[in-house]
Amino acid sequence: MVLVGLGSNQGESTDIVVAAIHALVAFAQPDTLRSSQLFRTSPVNCPPGSGDFVNAAVVFDALADLQPETLLAELKNLEQLFGRAETYQRNAPRELDLDLLLFDQQTRDTEIFTLPHPRAVDRLFVLEPAAQLLPDTIWPGMDTSIAGLLNELESDEEVYALEELPPFCIVAG
Repeated sequence: MVLVGLGSNQGESTDIVVAAIHALVAFAQPDTLRSSQLFRTSPVNCPPGSGDFVNAAVVFDALADLQPETLLAELKNLEQLFGRAETYQRNAPRELDLDLLLFDQQTRDTEIFTLPHPRAVDRLFVLEPAAQLLPDTIWPGMDTSIAGLLNELESDEEVYALEELPPFCIVAG
């Protein structure tokens, strides 16, 4: 089970996130990809004047032999295909941000990346869509479910579910 967070606050953000969800099907076992609702969220730790984001999460069973490092590289390639610069300032506005949040119960702590995503459990814009998909999943190293982490989170972030849904996505819950 792979959990990926998606976000955009540049361009047609809703269309970008929906297109990215479609692109992620390439890494999923057939008929396993599910999407959360789309959420409009306030920017977190972004430069002044940054616009709201459209965020979502997807969960899927990874293709056989797909490793977290390979998927991470593919996610970075997708970001660039959608217009994100190869080098960028952290938390700056962006066309597409794809975060590998979970890959089964695997963990990594390397120069390349940390798995599970190290800041995900502190962000309402991550936990709200993730809890729609995997409320009972225990976050590696925390001994708490995603729903439990969401319930315990104290945040001043603003997160609102959008009415429109990606046309093909199966929304959990």
